[in-house]
Amino acid sequence: MIQLRTMLKVADNSGAKILQCIHVLGGSGKRYGRIGSVIVGVVKVAEPRREVKKHDVTRALIVRQRKEYRRPDGSYVRFDDNACVILDEKTKKPKGGRIFGPIAREIKEKGFEKVAALAKEIV
Repeated sequence: MIQLRTMLKVADNSGAKILQCIHVLGGSGKRYGRIGSVIVGVVKVAEPRREVKKHDVTRALIVRQRKEYRRPDGSYVRFDDNACVILDEKTKKPKGGRIFGPIAREIKEKGFEKVAALAKEIV
């Protein structure tokens, strides 16, 4: 459950390290984002001389969440942290060229094949 003001790790090499959620896309009353949701966030910590700078407002895809996530087969998946991947505004493809750590299988099912292809481990 990712809501407003939630701080997320950035799991790619776009230059951002910490992102704060400021809006969950998908309707005016949407309060929470989960794995596979697209959010709008502000970069709070970033590496110098990289593509994404501090204070940039950007879209991101949630790839891991601490709250357990129920799958249709009845199993539950839970990760150690909340993490996202920064997306390009128009194409919805990742800005970075690598993705660190595991990502959920639901990412590929929701139509983000490019993000799933960059990940080394899909849980």
